[in-house]
Amino acid sequence: MFLTGNIISGEFDKQLNEFSLQKVKHFTTESSIKESQLKSLYNYLINHREETDGQIITLYDQMPIRLSQEEINLFISDLEKVQTMYTQGDQSI
Repeated sequence: MFLTGNIISGEFDKQLNEFSLQKVKHFTTESSIKESQLKSLYNYLINHREETDGQIITLYDQMPIRLSQEEINLFISDLEKVQTMYTQGDQSI
């Protein structure tokens, strides 16, 4: 199942129960995200969504990407869509 969100794009693999992250903002990446990792990222962003300076995330632990407060909220929305994919995957097993 493919997702093109506001901040991220990628594909969910039901068999592996993983989301393959392929794009963050306009940066191309290839990273698999397990449900526990998604929840950790989601919770972190929820807890820091009100910070006016935004957040910085890194790709490959070396490429920093700045997220504005608005982008954080869009990212959270995208992650909520991915979370439903994990939930749907659990139901089909």
